Amino acid sequence: MRISQLDGRKLALWGWGREGRAAYRALRTRLPELPLTLFCAADEVAAAQAALGDPLLQVDTAPDGERLGAFDVVIKSPGISPYRPEAQTAAARGTRFVGGTELWFAEQAGTDGVAAGTVCVTGTKGKSTTTALLAHLLRTGGRRTALAGNIGLPLLELLDPQPAPRYWAIELSSYQTGDVAASGVRPQVAVMLNLFPEHLDWHGSEARYIEDKLALVTRARPQHAVLNAADSRLAALQLPDSRVHWFNREDGWHLRDDDLYHADRLVMDTRSIPLPGRHNRGNLCAVLAAIEALGLDAAALAPVAQGFQPLPHRLQTLGQRDGITWVNDSISTTPHASLAALECFRGQRVALLVGGHDRGLDWSDFASRMTEAAPAAIVTLGENGPRIHELLAPLAAAGRFHLGAAGDLEQAVAVARDLLAGPGLLLLSPGAPSFGAYRDYVARGCHFAILGGFDPEAISSIAGIGVA
Repeated sequence: MRISQLDGRKLALWGWGREGRAAYRALRTRLPELPLTLFCAADEVAAAQAALGDPLLQVDTAPDGERLGAFDVVIKSPGISPYRPEAQTAAARGTRFVGGTELWFAEQAGTDGVAAGTVCVTGTKGKSTTTALLAHLLRTGGRRTALAGNIGLPLLELLDPQPAPRYWAIELSSYQTGDVAASGVRPQVAVMLNLFPEHLDWHGSEARYIEDKLALVTRARPQHAVLNAADSRLAALQLPDSRVHWFNREDGWHLRDDDLYHADRLVMDTRSIPLPGRHNRGNLCAVLAAIEALGLDAAALAPVAQGFQPLPHRLQTLGQRDGITWVNDSISTTPHASLAALECFRGQRVALLVGGHDRGLDWSDFASRMTEAAPAAIVTLGENGPRIHELLAPLAAAGRFHLGAAGDLEQAVAVARDLLAGPGLLLLSPGAPSFGAYRDYVARGCHFAILGGFDPEAISSIAGIGVA
């Protein structure tokens, strides 16, 4: 649905985060006379009214299904699930729900139905780093590139950039992949990194999460699909409408130990790339496969990955205090991510902080891995902390590691330092979202930095967002 098609319809915005504000500005740019209703949280109403001063805007609090059902179209923020009962009730009455990503893609359609130059990246883990690394390589190669999407810049904030970029490096969450499919416009390239259960509270089930995530390559029908051959779900896909490019396979881009290969050709040693963990350096294979799908010389660009600036809150070493190295991996929101973080510091004395908002993910695999790959200490915290603690307690009692519990992050840091009882590494890799205790993972990572005596502002900026 294009923005012009909203003219004359009864329209509402649902959500007043950055995506909601971007949608409002886009609508007012294209449809300045269209009456709008904004549904937002109660504590946002006064601020929204005061900031906008828009006589054609009515601001109200979160709606029920009947109120939503009174609108032809509702533009919702990504964090609002379309599976919520009130959204389902309104949809049954004929209300159409769209997202900002859908609106943006609808504006990009070429004569062949493809959004030229778009590279969409998704996956349960690694999508932000991969998207930023893609933009870095393209820009270093002299191509004007936009870095946007879930990484921190809504696409609708780049509706008409001048001059327009040649390429778009777009990160998409599982909340947004369906929007691309709904737009009817095909991405030029879509990258799928991996699939692990996550966001079950938003999607409602693991099966639906997988279905929604895969929509980027199944329903959006990209011209080129870049898939991870090492992921069993992705390896089984059949995509008749797309040309498939595999990575992590010996006939494509892959790693052999720390060496990067393109088929049988040795390209470079990846140990000089500033990405912690082999799994992170493996994201370079996905990036190079995507660049190759664009028709560019990927091998020539591979060495410039050495100049990439790692993203904050992702296995980020903050520094040392009293013999303890502080590592901030606040972006970690699944047990699998915590396991990957531990693997990066194998052989070191690590105290791991895990736990946060409980989305019902299964931690039994994490617990079983602690029989052979446990750190020196684990401290559980947050809403799901007691559940994780209960799983780990028998192993701790058997002497596999020290186990502590805490009510909040500050207490968890203190407990972890006591359990280390000397030099070591303090790793925040919670394997769970920050909701409830913090606004987002950035706020959680910044609090962790403050507790260590580090400047939270200095560790939080993402370089390169926007067009360059």
